Amino acid sequence: MSLHVLWGFLVAHPTKLINLLALLLTCPGGLLLQNARRRAAVTRERLAVDEGTVETFDQRVPRYYYILGFSCLAMALLLSWFSTWI
Repeated sequence: MSLHVLWGFLVAHPTKLINLLALLLTCPGGLLLQNARRRAAVTRERLAVDEGTVETFDQRVPRYYYILGFSCLAMALLLSWFSTWI
């Protein structure tokens, strides 16, 4: 494909490309949220077995995963809404 054809596709269908970008942001966000839930479950299981304290690292990491995951999903939602105005 030549660059001219790619540029023509961009000009002809900008909403599809914006929605593709939103989809590409949604996938890592969902994976981060899934990983945060899995880490929290493992931490709860370890806490129930050991009946001890959990390291602060194990408590902080899921919080950052939640923040990043929801940020990715929010950005994807905003991009998708933006594509409806074009």
